[in-house]
Amino acid sequence: MNHRTRIKICGLSRTQDVQVAVDAGADAIGLVFYSRSPRHVTPDTARKLIAAVPPYVTSVGLFVNASESEVADIVAAAPISLIQFHGDETLEQCCSIAARVNRPFTRALRVQPGMTEEDLLKYEHDYRAASSLFAGLLLDAFVDGYGGGGKVFDWSLIPKELAPRVVLSGGLSAQNAADAIVRVRPYAVDVSSGVELSKGMKDPARIRAFIEAVRLADTIAASLNE
Repeated sequence: MNHRTRIKICGLSRTQDVQVAVDAGADAIGLVFYSRSPRHVTPDTARKLIAAVPPYVTSVGLFVNASESEVADIVAAAPISLIQFHGDETLEQCCSIAARVNRPFTRALRVQPGMTEEDLLKYEHDYRAASSLFAGLLLDAFVDGYGGGGKVFDWSLIPKELAPRVVLSGGLSAQNAADAIVRVRPYAVDVSSGVELSKGMKDPARIRAFIEAVRLADTIAASLNE
């Protein structure tokens, strides 16, 4: 069976951009609840965006160092489907927050120079062993700040046995999506700055081009496996 790479468009803040992403074939939309981000949305805005999401498209809430009560209040106001921890949260904090709001979660790991394949495998193993709500790792580039930095990390660090379970992020765009997917074969890809006109302002044409590039890459990868 040929693998279909799942696609998350992150940092959406307008209903029309959610509609574009969904119509183009996105599997998930990302809502940023980090006040220092240019992509930040309030719980009220998030609730309206989620209302525009059809069944079987996942709404993901991105949090950075938020307290358990903050996450609980936001989830109560805006019923996201999945949590993405993207800050300096500990394993214990991630598991505790996810359990309180009863949501599956992904953990962003910003890959730094010097990390090894064994480091990534251990990181995933520890989270998977700690909580049944852990859904997988999102691998991103290490930059100052949290997320949306538009930087690519060394994909060769991703172990082949881990790649089919990870969400690949960091500097992706329509221009390099095909190369990333053919080389890594991740479970999913996550894009934010790569589909923007400017920070926080999504470009419908770039969203469509990115999703088309991913689908083309799946076709290429499938042909290589024949």
